[in-house]
Amino acid sequence: MNLMQNNIRKIIIPSLLFLLFASDVVRAERIKDIAKVAGIRSNQLVGYGLVVGLSGSGDGGTSFTSQSLKSMLNRLGVIMPADVTLQSKNVAAVSIHAELPAFSKPGQRLDITVSSIGDAKSLRGGSLLMSPLKGVDGNVYAIAQGNIIVSGFGAEGGDGSRITVNVPSVGRIPNGASIERAVETPFGTANELTLDLRQPDFTTSNTVAKAINTVIGQGIAYSIDAGSVSVNAPRDLAQRVAFISLLENIEVTPADAPARVIINSRTGTVVIGQHVRVNPAAVSHGSLTVTITNNPTVSQPAPLSEGETVVVPATNITVEEENNRMFKFDPGITLDEIVRAVNQVGAAPGDLVAILEALKEAGALRAQLIVI
Repeated sequence: MNLMQNNIRKIIIPSLLFLLFASDVVRAERIKDIAKVAGIRSNQLVGYGLVVGLSGSGDGGTSFTSQSLKSMLNRLGVIMPADVTLQSKNVAAVSIHAELPAFSKPGQRLDITVSSIGDAKSLRGGSLLMSPLKGVDGNVYAIAQGNIIVSGFGAEGGDGSRITVNVPSVGRIPNGASIERAVETPFGTANELTLDLRQPDFTTSNTVAKAINTVIGQGIAYSIDAGSVSVNAPRDLAQRVAFISLLENIEVTPADAPARVIINSRTGTVVIGQHVRVNPAAVSHGSLTVTITNNPTVSQPAPLSEGETVVVPATNITVEEENNRMFKFDPGITLDEIVRAVNQVGAAPGDLVAILEALKEAGALRAQLIVI
C-alpha cells in the first residue's frame, strides 16, 4: 500500500508496526540542523541549599539539614552552642541544578530545579535561600534564590493513609538564579572554527565541506574526520558572526543511513532501513501448541455398597500445529518484499524477531540488527 507518493510506507500486522522509509525523495537540510560549532555548548551547574517556610513537611530530624541550618545561622551572626541540635520540619535540604547556556552573560537569569535530598514530604510553599551554583571546575557561576513552584501535592491521614499526586518533593523556580560568571568560548579566539556533525559520517562530512567551498570559496573548509569539518573564519567578531550565519543556512544533502534493522523488544516495534537487503534464503515459520486440561470427575458407589466416593482425574492432551507455508527470499530482495512475505505468514512480534535473528545468523540479512 502506497501513501504520500511512496515517501512513507506503513504496513500493520497484529501487535506489530513497521515503519518504512523510502528513498524516492531526498530532502536537503541546513548545516545548522546537522552540525554545531565546536566549543559552543551549555554547561551544567549544581548546588546545595535550604528551603524554608514549609508547613511541617520538611526534613524533621535529618542530621545534615540540622548542621546546614546551624551553619547558616552562625554565618548570619546567630551564635549557636556547639551541643545544640536544631530540628525543624519547616526546613528541607535540597539539591539545585540548572543548565548554563552558551554565551550567557553576568546578570542574566536562569531557570532552576530544586529537589529534596532528605525526608521532606513536600516543598510546596517553600522559599529557597541564597545558594551558590558551581560548575564541574568548582567555580561559582550563578546564585540561586526564590519561591518554589511545585506541581504535585500530598495529603496524609491520622491513620497513616496518604495520597500523592505527581512529585511534591521537586519544584522549579523560573528565573531563579542570577549568572555571576561567563564561560569562555573559542568562538572569538580561534583562527579556525570546527563544525561537529551530530551524526558522524564520512560522506556527510565531505558533502558539508564541498557545499561550503562551493558557496563561499574554494579552500575555506576541509573535512577533518567523519565527525568534524574545519572552516577558516574571519578574525573580526562582527564579520565572524555574519559568516557563521551564512554557514548555518547552507543546505546540504546528508548521506543515507547505514542498513539497519531496529527491534524494540518491549513494544514489538520493528524499524527497517531503506538499504536493508536479503540474500537468497528460504524461511519456514510455524509453531507447535500442546494443551493439557484436567477435568476431574466424581465416582459415586452403588447404594448400600461398601465403596467410597472419590474424585477421579481425567486428563485431555491436544496437540495443534500451525500449517504455515515456507516463503523464499530471492537475491537483492527489496524492503517491500520483505514485509509482504512476513505479512503472508502472519508473524507475531516475537516470531518476526526470531526470523530476523535466524536470517542474520545465516548470513542472509545484509544489515545491522539492533535490539533495544
